[in-house]
Amino acid sequence: MKKILEVVRVDEHHYEFNTDIDPMADPEVIHRTVTEVAMAMMTTLWGGNESAVLAMIRALSIADLGVSVNREQMVGFLDEASKMLADSILESRRKVEKNGGTVIVFGPGESRPEKFN
Repeated sequence: MKKILEVVRVDEHHYEFNTDIDPMADPEVIHRTVTEVAMAMMTTLWGGNESAVLAMIRALSIADLGVSVNREQMVGFLDEASKMLADSILESRRKVEKNGGTVIVFGPGESRPEKFN
């Protein structure tokens, strides 16, 4: 088991960040992590606390952008990268259905899945 990201609030103004991942030693780990996390978020992440988890992921993202040297460039990069991922996922879903498969989508907090159209 590898720790992707641990953020611990030690006290009111002190946070500690840790990870078992070294992107400098393995630059491809970022791409693999994005793909694997996206798949997990579509399938197994949803265990009842997804709203809190997503809120904290977004809080960390906003904090990162807030201290970014070039916020507009970073927002543009994130927008383009996430669009490419979303397009790829949509294309994969379409291929599965075209080949006779069924794609079931569980949205955050949903107790019943909806069939992907």
